Amino acid sequence: MKVGDELPPLEVPITRTLIVAGAVASRDYQDVHHDAVLAQGKGSPDIFMNILTTNGLVGRYITDHFGPEARLRSVRIRLGAPNHPGDTMTLTGKVTAVAAGTAEVRVVGANGLGHHVTGTVTVALPRAGASGSGAGEVGAV
Repeated sequence: MKVGDELPPLEVPITRTLIVAGAVASRDYQDVHHDAVLAQGKGSPDIFMNILTTNGLVGRYITDHFGPEARLRSVRIRLGAPNHPGDTMTLTGKVTAVAAGTAEVRVVGANGLGHHVTGTVTVALPRAGASGSGAGEVGAV
């Protein structure tokens, strides 16, 4: 892996169930995440995804790519266009730094309205050839 490497894109269908389940799982009971009528009353065309669900999807994208032994060290994201039911969010990533057993990845999640999420994730990478749990072990990349 080197700076400039691109991660394969991940398409995430945004369903009503995903939005509501993510909000409930993160204990975010704001009506705009589960009640379309109340969300519309507040100016939104429908319910929309909360930031904690987005954060989880970004984390999944990174760990799906780097493997189950990779550890998220830092996730810094900013929301933009909302994710509504029926959207598809496509996550893409590009390695921007590699050092001391970590990689920094610039992540973008886009939907039909534009960028839903942009940010940077720092991930600790498993040591090549490590056996056992590998917890806390990182090596040269």
